[in-house]
Amino acid sequence: MTDDAVTTGTLATALTHGRRLLGQEPALAEAQAREILAAMPGHPEAILLLGAALRRQGRAEPALQALEPVIRANPAWPPVHLEAGLAFVDLGVGRAAIAALSRAVALDARLAVAWDALCDQLALAGDDKGAEQARAQQIRASVSDPELIQAAAALCDNQLAIAERLLKPYLARQPTHVAAIRMLAETAARLGRNEDAEALLSRCLELAPGFVEARHNHATVLYRLGRAEEALAELDRLLAINPRHAGYRNLKAAALGRIGDYAGAIALYEEVLAAHPDQPKAWMSYGHSLKTVGRQADCVAAYRRAIALTPQLGEAWWSLANLKTVRFSEDDVAAMRAQLARTDIGEEDRFHLDYALGKALEDAGNPAAALEHYARGAALRRAGLDYDADHTTAHANRSMAFFTPAFFAQRAGWGSAAPDPIFIVGLPRAGSTLIEQILASHSAVEGTMELPDIISIARRLGGRRRRSEASTYPEMLEGLDPDQVRALGEEYLERTRVQRKTDRPLFIDKMPNNFAHIGLIRLILPNAKIIDARRHPLACCFSGFKQHFARGQGFSYDLTDLGRYYADYVRLMAHFDAVLPGAVHRVLYERLIADPEGQVRALLDHCGLPFEPAVMKFHENDRAVRTASSEQVRRPIFTEGLDQWRAFEPWLAPLKTALGPALETWDR
Repeated sequence: MTDDAVTTGTLATALTHGRRLLGQEPALAEAQAREILAAMPGHPEAILLLGAALRRQGRAEPALQALEPVIRANPAWPPVHLEAGLAFVDLGVGRAAIAALSRAVALDARLAVAWDALCDQLALAGDDKGAEQARAQQIRASVSDPELIQAAAALCDNQLAIAERLLKPYLARQPTHVAAIRMLAETAARLGRNEDAEALLSRCLELAPGFVEARHNHATVLYRLGRAEEALAELDRLLAINPRHAGYRNLKAAALGRIGDYAGAIALYEEVLAAHPDQPKAWMSYGHSLKTVGRQADCVAAYRRAIALTPQLGEAWWSLANLKTVRFSEDDVAAMRAQLARTDIGEEDRFHLDYALGKALEDAGNPAAALEHYARGAALRRAGLDYDADHTTAHANRSMAFFTPAFFAQRAGWGSAAPDPIFIVGLPRAGSTLIEQILASHSAVEGTMELPDIISIARRLGGRRRRSEASTYPEMLEGLDPDQVRALGEEYLERTRVQRKTDRPLFIDKMPNNFAHIGLIRLILPNAKIIDARRHPLACCFSGFKQHFARGQGFSYDLTDLGRYYADYVRLMAHFDAVLPGAVHRVLYERLIADPEGQVRALLDHCGLPFEPAVMKFHENDRAVRTASSEQVRRPIFTEGLDQWRAFEPWLAPLKTALGPALETWDR
């Protein structure tokens, strides 16, 4: 190509041809760009083409070197900032990527690709709110219909009711418009209606299987719903298209952890961090996996790395505190106080910092100051939840009225006959992880984790998608026939099969909240064993109050709510003791600590298992443990935690009042 040949027309044709080559033959696109530049040195669009071609060949560093003079000469040109941002993404330089991509969208808010990449980078950096906004802007940039632009603007402003009001009639007129379906799914997900979001995204992908952004949304929602296997299937399809995408790999690692493939999760996190070493959220997630498999020193180092990258990342501080074995230094305390003094951190970082600082001050022997921070953290967390103590009480009352001796007598022999599950129920922080570790040290028992499946089945049976709707559960169980009941038991066994990694005949489901579904469990799995892990109410409830739970324990952030919840639990368990004598075996934590072998033998008897010496050496079991007590159960039984609550007793009057008679009758 000569100077004379490069007219305006032929230049445009050459650039267009080069851009077409980018997707399939980036090496040829590079050659085309260099040919143009040989004829027209320094041409900015040819350099942009060259940078994109180099990046797509995995040569992000020379791509950036090529782009730098163009950025200096054309600082207000959006495409060059977009391309530089994508190169920084490939190099794993997250902060530079965020800066470049933010500059690109500031110059041109219609760059959907830039918004998508920015969303991913902000999520990896731990800025969930910023990522949510970027995703909304990406949706906005992807649509051209004025009505959808208006709905997208409402999404960007977090005016979810307005967005929903605009989108529903639009979809009534155009039910196959995939962009609108995805927008309504995004609205539902933000409102916490993940089941609705999943159904919408499934429909969206039926209509447009190649809609990559919708598939990523679908994988995320499936993960949130606890359907990790399905999320993994979606992520594998996405990774086949873009195997280096950090967001896909990060979510896949988390999903692998959900199904108990911790080695796979750790390996994938290590790949992500090798390519993106300055991503604090990825370091923190990596730390969680290391904690689960007992690599405590590596886990601490990972959390510390996350904190070094982002000192305000409250969850990383709390993760250190939640190990229960780390003691914070004075410098750590000062660093946490400094972050809490800031006015520009989000509520999630703030309440995690409060919990971590509360733990540091408790360890330092200052219960009054510790309680102040625990209470602040709990109040912030409680404000973001819609937990209703009256709903819990009503469910207990309805269950006690519905599950009668006659109900079970009429259905004797129903359900799946499989004896496989051992359910450990109760309240969090009651010693359930210790019981699980003891049982999982037996040659016939496999430990898994807190499984969501019984709760998911109960929620589906109730037909309630919003708290404002009335649930038909448990009363709707009256209308099920023997085949339907058996199918529910088989469904549970099939759903949990992915968690079973050995050929041991029995497995443990340690979801504490399953106490609310004893009737359902007994109906659909009559041969399953049920263990009630119970601890002194003040010890158990206050331990729960100072614990931040990732999900599912909305009652634990207020002392009155805690007391009412514990009291409802005691009432409901007493009911099942009367209706199903001997069906539930109770293990009192205090008695287990005082007489380990006697209590363990009784526990094994209930499970129909012979005594094995290994169960008394549970702390030598190297199995993965996912709960807050993971490090504690890797030590022999100890007594120092029994009375930690007593230092806080002067402030526990609301808890005592809410407990009522349960404060005296809890151990009966």
